[in-house]
Amino acid sequence: MSKKKTMIVSNIFLIGLVSFFMDMSTEMIYPIIPLYLTAVLGATPAIVGVIEGVAESVASLLKVASGYIGDRYQNKKRLAFLGYSASVLYKFVLLIAGSWGGVLAARVIDRTGKGIRTAPRDALVAQSSEKGKLGGSFGLHKMLDMAGSSLGALFAFLFIAFGMKYRPAFLWSVIPGVVAVAIIPLIREEKGAVQKQRRLVFRGLKLDARLKWYFAVIFLFCLGNSSNAFLLLKAQSRGFSTSEVMLLYLIFNVSASILAIPAGRLSDRFGRSRILVPGYLIYGLVYLGFALLTSKVSLLILFVAYGVYTAFISGAERALIAEASPAEYKGTVLGIYGMLQGFGLLFSSMIAGGMWNVWGSDAPFWFGGVLGIVSALLIAVILRSGKGRKAMSRSV
Repeated sequence: MSKKKTMIVSNIFLIGLVSFFMDMSTEMIYPIIPLYLTAVLGATPAIVGVIEGVAESVASLLKVASGYIGDRYQNKKRLAFLGYSASVLYKFVLLIAGSWGGVLAARVIDRTGKGIRTAPRDALVAQSSEKGKLGGSFGLHKMLDMAGSSLGALFAFLFIAFGMKYRPAFLWSVIPGVVAVAIIPLIREEKGAVQKQRRLVFRGLKLDARLKWYFAVIFLFCLGNSSNAFLLLKAQSRGFSTSEVMLLYLIFNVSASILAIPAGRLSDRFGRSRILVPGYLIYGLVYLGFALLTSKVSLLILFVAYGVYTAFISGAERALIAEASPAEYKGTVLGIYGMLQGFGLLFSSMIAGGMWNVWGSDAPFWFGGVLGIVSALLIAVILRSGKGRKAMSRSV
């Protein structure tokens, strides 16, 4: 392997390693929080939805701004450092939260950090990737990301299984977060043409028509793609114990981690649509399964399948968007993508919480399942339409 290729792989691996440790830190407590809110602080599923929705909306507002700033001033690594540091601070705020309002404040800080770091981080992955291997690069990043999530979910299970109190669990989660932040200075960022980049103006951004339609469908899909917290609450309502819920979440993360690299590489080889369309169909069927199926074995299978959906979508979709973006605006466009996801999650979490309270726990999953299948069909049409395929050549 040449020195240049070694540097590229090393850089993507380091970016993935940061995500590995931060996701370990986050997932050590993420599956615990909805249980903590409902069992200890007396919050309802509707309040859980409000907390997740408000927190994600804050992140959404920041993703475009952060992506644009990273493109214009070539300070992607610095923004990533700031964003990941905020997620460490989140754990300390969670430690002193004594009400669901305090948890909301902590989650806002965490999502603020995510909003600052996500687009610059994804742009760094795209910048560091070899030509023709972007899906595999995002797949490698997602594999490390989900491997960290898996280890964090395992710790969450152990915390619950051995009867650890919630606050000590929150404190332990700080350690891998600090490790993640400490790795960031080792990442390389290309600093070419800074002065030229500083002349970028947002109104100069022009997107391919099909990419605009794709974004519209993503927003539609996200209206039914509520927070994963509802999957955990659903499993609990089906009779799973708290520790068993943690194991289900672990299984989801392991499934996504194992398949992330193969799915990304397959999208490089066969085209993005051949991975994305089945991915969204799987999501729709999984959500309908949560509404229809009641046995513990079926829910176990559904959590595995949800990991398959996550692996199929994550690498291929980011690669498609990065390739279809103007070279100088990759961080900005990835930020727009993140913003649409976040606003969708804001509305979907509130919709899901309200549906749960009014029509029962099956209603949000009927809604999300139908939107998932409709979105898959629309994406199939969008990625195969039009004569000009230059901007989205790898999508078909």
